[in-house]
Amino acid sequence: MNDPHETTETHLERLLGRALNSFDLPDALVERLDSALAHASSLCSAHHSAGLHRETYRHSYLLTDGSTMTLWELVHNTGRGGAQLHELYADEDEAQLAASRLCRPGSPEAPRLGSPDPLVSAGPLPLDDFDLALLDRLLATPPTPAPRMYVPDNSPDHARRVLRRAENADRPGEETARLLRTAFAHHITQVFGRQCQVEGKDAGFMLYEHAFLLVDGSEMSLWEVEHTATPDGRHMCEVYGAERTARDVMEARARVR
Repeated sequence: MNDPHETTETHLERLLGRALNSFDLPDALVERLDSALAHASSLCSAHHSAGLHRETYRHSYLLTDGSTMTLWELVHNTGRGGAQLHELYADEDEAQLAASRLCRPGSPEAPRLGSPDPLVSAGPLPLDDFDLALLDRLLATPPTPAPRMYVPDNSPDHARRVLRRAENADRPGEETARLLRTAFAHHITQVFGRQCQVEGKDAGFMLYEHAFLLVDGSEMSLWEVEHTATPDGRHMCEVYGAERTARDVMEARARVR
């Protein structure tokens, strides 16, 4: 991971350039990294199975003011045709969450955040079996979740990044963004996860609730749908202001013929 002939500037350009989600990093963080004097990289974890190869790397940087910064890189072979993909995170917990999403439902490492739908533990089903019974489960009201444990952790920036990565035209607008700028804590829960076949191709569906606690004591949630039911199998994020809408979208994506 450490090339003695590679400058820190070149290393950062390469790291940011290959990451699918580099735009998701806080602008202030990227600006601070411009002053990096030295760097060191190390492998933190690895998972290799018949279908999934995944590694997490830690990249540490020494800045001109004497402080240090760390980026967490997730590398996995979930691209089209097994192509290697790279993701970058400023927070170790976010990197671990992203890594857990790569595990196929039912595997020992499948994510167990919050109160995931019981279907997360089932094996893949062909589209013909992804029928009304399953859709009824998908659309059903989820069980009462465990009490939220809100964490104060730059919540307005987290909300901004969730909205920025949404690709759907009907994502929550400026009024929602304005209210979320007053958030001072947030909590993330996975409420649904499923692997299935859509038009003969493997597709994954995940639903996350990003709950925010606002300064006036009220709560607001963004519902993020992550799926690979796209023509080229690429990963796509959609964000909605209501859980019902998000689940309707998953139903529509799963019904594509």
